[in-house]
Amino acid sequence: MNEQYYLPLAYLNAWEYCPRRFFLEYELGENADNEHIIIGRHLHRNVDDEGKNVEGDKVVYRHQWVWSDRLLVNGIIDAVEEKDNQLIPLEFKKGRMANHKSDHFQLCGAALCLEERTGGSIPYGEIFYYANRRRERVDFSSALRQATEQAISAARAAIGGIMPSPIDHPKKCQDCSLQKICLPKEIKKLRLEV
Repeated sequence: MNEQYYLPLAYLNAWEYCPRRFFLEYELGENADNEHIIIGRHLHRNVDDEGKNVEGDKVVYRHQWVWSDRLLVNGIIDAVEEKDNQLIPLEFKKGRMANHKSDHFQLCGAALCLEERTGGSIPYGEIFYYANRRRERVDFSSALRQATEQAISAARAAIGGIMPSPIDHPKKCQDCSLQKICLPKEIKKLRLEV
């Protein structure tokens, strides 16, 4: 299948964060910057250069392209660490560690791609959160793997469909860069008046 039909892993994160955001970004091509996007881009400046470093007993591959022909997803993972012949996918995120399911799905999706490419097993990955300067270990349980594959299928099924309604999550909406395009409060108010 042609690469244009592969779902980018970053959109898997958007799907789990908010299906309406996914639709606006993927289907309609809407993008907007806010403070969170700009700060995240700034923090990623060192990670976004492809390369290989040896750090003690591990090798770190930065900015690695991954894909899965089975799941029809692809994207760039911030880093892959290799230690004792074990690959550990690593993502860098601006916020605080707080069990962000959307981040877990994106990381697990990358691990599924790596497993398909290498034929190996990847039991866990890690997410480095800049806000509290800590790494969160994410175990790739069978439940997370299944949920990730279901999210990929749901996101792919939404392509070409009807735009989802706004979610009912004021904090997510407040922090979303597409808030002024999505207009969640205004849509909800209009629906109440009908």
